[in-house]
Amino acid sequence: MTALIIVLLIVFGIVLLLLEFLVIPGITVAALGGVVMIVGGIYMSYHHYGNSIGHLTVLSAVVFSGISLVLALKSQTWNKIMLNTEVDSKVQKLDDENITIGDQGICVSRLAPMGKVKLDNKIVEARSTGTYVDEKTKVVVVGIVDKIVIVKPI
Repeated sequence: MTALIIVLLIVFGIVLLLLEFLVIPGITVAALGGVVMIVGGIYMSYHHYGNSIGHLTVLSAVVFSGISLVLALKSQTWNKIMLNTEVDSKVQKLDDENITIGDQGICVSRLAPMGKVKLDNKIVEARSTGTYVDEKTKVVVVGIVDKIVIVKPI
């Protein structure tokens, strides 16, 4: 019965580690639970069966972990439940010669402190000087820093 508990602790610990690495990254509860289960199973093996069986348990846990990781990555079954988010949007490049300091425009969205501003019939990303600026407020360009338009309300 003790051997079954040891095997189950190690297997469930490895499953929790695989879930942490492949499905829910960033949630350390699964990783901590997996490590505690594996260490608990190895400790029980040393405690109940002695050093030689304990060493074999450590070796088999490492080998089983490696094999299960390789199989999990090769099988592609994790792709169905894995987080697969890609950012396919691009930052709009600002043409320096089209927008100059002193140009006036209107806020298309709220600047908190970043948002969209319509300048010369172009909608560009802009940053306020530190205050929140509501939508449909007239603004003036006070600077351009690293291709970011800086505006303040008029």
